[in-house]
Amino acid sequence: MNLVGQHGRGESVWLAFFLHEVLVRFAPIARLRADDAFADRCLADAGLLRASIEESAWDGAWYRRAWFDDGTPLGAASNDECQIDSIAQSWSVLSGAGDPARVRTAMQSLDQRLVRRDTGIVQLLDPPFDKSAMNPGYIKGYLPGVRENGGQYTHAAVWATMAFAELGDGDRAWELFGMINPVNHGLSAEAVATYKVEPYVAAADVYAVAPHEGRGGWTWYTGSAGWMYRLIVESLLGLTIENDRLRLRPVPRADWPSYQLSYRYRDTTYRITVARAVDGQEPGRLTLDGLAQEGDLRLVNDRIEHEVLLLLPAAAEKMPAAGPPRVDE
Repeated sequence: MNLVGQHGRGESVWLAFFLHEVLVRFAPIARLRADDAFADRCLADAGLLRASIEESAWDGAWYRRAWFDDGTPLGAASNDECQIDSIAQSWSVLSGAGDPARVRTAMQSLDQRLVRRDTGIVQLLDPPFDKSAMNPGYIKGYLPGVRENGGQYTHAAVWATMAFAELGDGDRAWELFGMINPVNHGLSAEAVATYKVEPYVAAADVYAVAPHEGRGGWTWYTGSAGWMYRLIVESLLGLTIENDRLRLRPVPRADWPSYQLSYRYRDTTYRITVARAVDGQEPGRLTLDGLAQEGDLRLVNDRIEHEVLLLLPAAAEKMPAAGPPRVDE
């Protein structure tokens, strides 16, 4: 979308969410450098940015994507093309900047407007650019429904899945992961004939237009593969590492009674089991070598194999969402 703000007056809602994320994450780095003044400025500016987004970018049922130099909105219901864009909705969640009630409405709109369960595609935007006077840039050079122009752009599909996981909506997160998982495009001869590319690597895009619906595009795409790895390990299985701290915030499949992970910290292996609590067990209980733990685990390189156990609520119960900290927390 290189022409949206070519004269320097256009604005991007997605980048506003992204800048909010950067400011909030950079503040503690500034404090580590004893630059409290800059840390305070980061958080203050993030708060102003969040307020501006809520004041200007909400379109009634989802967040807009951008404004052109002349003030024409993009990703608005009033547009003939690109009425809704998935990235703005996903990053309203992932950045922690969106209003809690609005982000759930926005993600519901994404699910209704962009998730095509009949063909197993999560579109980037809809309707595609084609005949309207809007010219956002080279994206319009693609045929409608191909690549970024209304096809599945896998970066964005992964972010949408991560956002549902962030909201604690494990059912939809795992459903969307099943749709974008390349392995599932090679489960039958018919699926292989439709997908037409390698089902063992990530594809940057999947076409959404006949007669090529469901056909994979640019494969061996490391950007999408990297984000998909983070989706699986961090957002779904719940394993994140920060320095010497191990954090477990899983969003497991409802039909999984348990699963296991093995994490090697330098020369030390941690065997991790995540399981549903049964009668007499306390949901939410975290133990290290049988000893109860409070908060995140501190990793120690003692060359001894350790056993970690996290007990989850029964499948009928919902795990609480573990979203990123907001500015006012």
